[in-house]
Amino acid sequence: MKKKTKILLICLAAVLTAGLVAGGLYLKSIADYKEKVAAIQFTDIDLENVADGTYEGRCDTGVICAEVTVTVKDHVITDIELTKHENSRGTPAEAILGQMLQKQTTAVDAVTGATNSSKVIRKAVENALEKGLP
Repeated sequence: MKKKTKILLICLAAVLTAGLVAGGLYLKSIADYKEKVAAIQFTDIDLENVADGTYEGRCDTGVICAEVTVTVKDHVITDIELTKHENSRGTPAEAILGQMLQKQTTAVDAVTGATNSSKVIRKAVENALEKGLP
């Protein structure tokens, strides 16, 4: 075989191998992300037990990440600020923040089409409120 043909075949094999490795790593990251979202569990936080203050919370699944600042006064959530929301198409999920303020609970329905972002944002708020518990 000619030297140029051998070099070309080696280059093609290297590119193919690199593509397969990158594809495998991508598929694993998606599987890990789905597993993390599925593992999110919510607890009912009684605001009567949350002390006044401003608390930061975070939830990160690898693909979706949310960070919030939650303010509580007299056992009422007075403000929820979304300080970070990394997502692919989950921006509509940010509407649940208004629902949480209105209903004074983290137990709100997910936004259709942005279910995973809804879960991540909800968990970030819950993580913040847990910091105000005794």
